[in-house]
This record gives sequence, C-alpha cells and structure tokens, in this order.
Amino acid sequence: MPDDVAATLDLSGPEGAAARHRLEIYVATLVKWQQKINLIGPGTVPDIWHRHILDCGQVARLVPAEARRFCDLGSGAGLPGLVLAAMGLGEEEGGCLDLVESDSRKSAFLREANRLMGTNAQVVTKRIEDHATALADSGSPRYDVITARALAPLPKLLEMSENLLKTGGKLLFLKGKASDAELTESEKAWKMTITKTPSASDPDGVILMIKDLDRRHG
Repeated sequence: MPDDVAATLDLSGPEGAAARHRLEIYVATLVKWQQKINLIGPGTVPDIWHRHILDCGQVARLVPAEARRFCDLGSGAGLPGLVLAAMGLGEEEGGCLDLVESDSRKSAFLREANRLMGTNAQVVTKRIEDHATALADSGSPRYDVITARALAPLPKLLEMSENLLKTGGKLLFLKGKASDAELTESEKAWKMTITKTPSASDPDGVILMIKDLDRRHG
C-alpha cells in the first residue's frame, strides 16, 4: 500500500498493519480476476490504490461509531464494501456487512476475495429489491448504514434504500460532479438531511451522508 494512501486512511503504523495486509490481498485478487471479468475500468488498474482503495476507504471515517449493521448495494468489485470490510466494519459483536450483488460472476469474486482476506462480509446474490423483501420476511433488523458507489442516480438509490435502512440510519453514497443535480431531483420526492464531504481522491467527487430520509406525500 502506498504510504500516502495509508496515511490518508489512518492505517499507518502497527495499528493499521492488519487492514493494510487485507487490502493488499484484496488488490492482488482484484487485479487477477480483472483479467477474466471486467470488475473495474481497465484504465484505472495502474492507479488502483488511489482511484479505488483511497476513494472507498475514506468512507470509513464518516461511519457512526455506534453502527453495527452495514449493507453495500450493487457491490460489484467490492467497492466500497470489501474495502470497508478490510478496515474492520461489521466485525463488532452483533454486526454484519452484507454485499448485495445480482451478478453471479461478480458474486463469485466477492466470495473469493472475502475468503482470502479473512473478512466477515456476507455476499447476497440477489436483486436489491428481492433482498429487501427477504430481509422483511425473515424479521431481520434493517441496516444502520447503507453504502453505494457508481450504481445508480441518487433518486433510484433512495428508492432502493427505503426498505433496507432502519429509522435513524444513514446513507453514505460516493458521487461525482452530477451530485448537485441528482440532489435537486431527489428533493422533489424525498425529505432528508444532507451532509457533503469533499472527496480526498477526486476533485469532482463528494461523499453524501443522508439521514432522516422520508418520502414526500401529496
């Protein structure tokens, strides 16, 4: 792991060694699988540590300390889900980190990377809507935090999250230069409290923290 990435993610020194090791395994596995299936943009592979690991790992600092149950929507290559798993999210007693991915090949990658890293994420090979139904049918609690990156425009992400997020839970979405337009469109149908954090890896990027999500009526 490059020193600047480790420093920005607060993973320098002995206390960050385990997370650095897991992330190095993740990157090696991702690069290997990328030769067989398209998991990330081919042009981003040479700068994978900054474009993907730093970009996703910065989300960890925004996670509430009391959060235990996490869900990554459309996890794909495990970004940000497996990066956050490597950094210890979902490992607390009673915690979980579910990676929802409908593509069976990408799910196979997620399971293999999770196994090699020794992380405790659970891969859910379902459509997001079907996972929400299954969660409700099982009586399992909803999630404290839901994440997503490069999945869908914000109005669609809010619809996907509505039946998965617990009351008082938070959404953490990595967004690009279209974030303001997507927020304007979303506010036509939703009430919410929004906090924007500039990205440490992308000058056009932002992390949206959304809470108090409530559908407008009438």
